Amino acid sequence: MKDLKSRTKEFAVDCWKFCHKIPHSREYNAYVNQLLRSSSSVGANYRAALRGKSTADFINKLKIVEEEADESMYFLELFLEILNNDLEEVKNLHSEANEIISIVVTSINTARRNQNRT
Repeated sequence: MKDLKSRTKEFAVDCWKFCHKIPHSREYNAYVNQLLRSSSSVGANYRAALRGKSTADFINKLKIVEEEADESMYFLELFLEILNNDLEEVKNLHSEANEIISIVVTSINTARRNQNRT
C-alpha cells in the first residue's frame, strides 16, 4: 500500500496526464488550468503538513489538502458532464480524490482528538 505522500503526488501526475489529452480551446483551458492547480496543490500541501510546526499547523495544512482535493473533484465532475470520452479515467481520478479526502479527514479528526488530550 502506498503512503499518502506518494499517492498525492501520483494523483497530481495522473491529473496532468488526463489534462494533457484534453483539446486546447478557451473553454477547456479554464477547467484544465484549475484542475492542474488544485490537483498539484493536494500533494504540495500534504508535504507541507508533514513539516508542520505544531499540531495546529498540521491540522490547518491538512484542511487545505482537503479543500484542494474537493476542488479537484469539482473540476473532474465538470469534465464528466462535458466530455464524451475518457469517462472511466475521470471517474477513477474522482474516486481517488474522494479517497484522499476520506484519509485526510480521518487524519484531521485523529490529530484533533490527540491535541485535546494534551
